[in-house]
Amino acid sequence: MGALGKLINISLFFFFALMAINVPLLNGQILFPEIYPKLLTDLKDWYSSEFNDYLFIEKPLFFVGLVWHEIIFLLPLSIVNIYAILTSKSWFGTTSLLYGASFLTSMAAILGDMIGSGKVTNKLLLAYLPFVGLAILAMLRGLVFCSTKRSTVLARRKLA
Repeated sequence: MGALGKLINISLFFFFALMAINVPLLNGQILFPEIYPKLLTDLKDWYSSEFNDYLFIEKPLFFVGLVWHEIIFLLPLSIVNIYAILTSKSWFGTTSLLYGASFLTSMAAILGDMIGSGKVTNKLLLAYLPFVGLAILAMLRGLVFCSTKRSTVLARRKLA
């Protein structure tokens, strides 16, 4: 895979680990605020006020739907991707591509609302933009490394 591929995998490992922690502990409070301890609700409240994240404060319905999507689809996929990186599974490119495309689509909806509503601050935008880059990186990891493996296999078949 090379040094660049390993660097990408390390970056994605930390991204998936962050999401595996963030989704249930912070984003889950959008859906089930009553089940969280005060420490975690205080952390969410601090984040909401510090970054002026109106999505966490106002809880628009599209955002609630995206949080459900994160919990039902992206959270398990984050855990699967962590496992795939740690055990060097050949199917990691496919699951990374799925995660990246799904997460980027969610981020497009969120950023579209933020920019379109005029409620976004520079601080909030800078908090969300790195996740767009990581989603693109996850997609590229799936596209580039999967396609090179397939072309190598096809080339070997033609030689035989």
